Amino acid sequence: MGTPGARADVGVIGGSGLYSLVDDAHEVDVDTPFGRPSDAVAVGRVGDRQVAFLPRHGRDHRHPPHAIPYRANVWALRSLGVRQIVAPCAVGGLRPELGPGTFVVPDQLVDRTTRRVQTFYDHGAVHVPFADPYCPAGRAAVVEQARAAGLDPVDGGTMVVVDGPRFSTRAESRWYAAQGWSLVNMTGHPEAVLARELALCFTAVALVTDLDAGVAVGDTVTQAEVFRVFAENTERMRALVLDTIAALYLDRPCPCPRALDGIRLPITLP
Repeated sequence: MGTPGARADVGVIGGSGLYSLVDDAHEVDVDTPFGRPSDAVAVGRVGDRQVAFLPRHGRDHRHPPHAIPYRANVWALRSLGVRQIVAPCAVGGLRPELGPGTFVVPDQLVDRTTRRVQTFYDHGAVHVPFADPYCPAGRAAVVEQARAAGLDPVDGGTMVVVDGPRFSTRAESRWYAAQGWSLVNMTGHPEAVLARELALCFTAVALVTDLDAGVAVGDTVTQAEVFRVFAENTERMRALVLDTIAALYLDRPCPCPRALDGIRLPITLP
């Protein structure tokens, strides 16, 4: 259900505070079997790459984390030809050294959501491997570009995803930290697993906006603080995403394209 003539190689799902990426882009309205995506998709060029940008919450931030149309978003990008997704996101730090302004490239994910549809395969017994949720080639590209930009990224870490829209209690964030997890977020799942179910590369780029309530001493986490820190780092995040897009190998020398090998799917992929 893609739009003829609107094709892209790489997709970017932008999080809070990142509502645009590509200048001089044209908007494409995409319908999917799972409804409409969060917003129109902006398609434009970054160097020699055709890039599709989709604001995760909508440009007016109308979709809360638990109500984002995740399936429609991922399906829409694939229907436009996207095979690699870069997903910047805001996160809370669960370790004292992961303070505001830190860039982290997670390598693991823990799902603590409860109400989200997390599969395209509503019929048929289909089991897609998900031991390593993020694309290794995409992660390597982000880390390399972040180091080149002097951002001192943290390579690896576990991101726990919660329903939201509320922030964690102190007890919850202390429990997450006690498990050895690094970051807490509200949108990274089911994005990553839906991408895997469509054999897409998916790479999260996390910006720490706060120390979570159980880690920080004193004040609690506030929305205003999260938005302030992200706004202060928007240009650095935007530059990192653009540099990463240019560095990605379009032939995908990673396991992601073969994620569905040997699996008989109950749906026809776009």
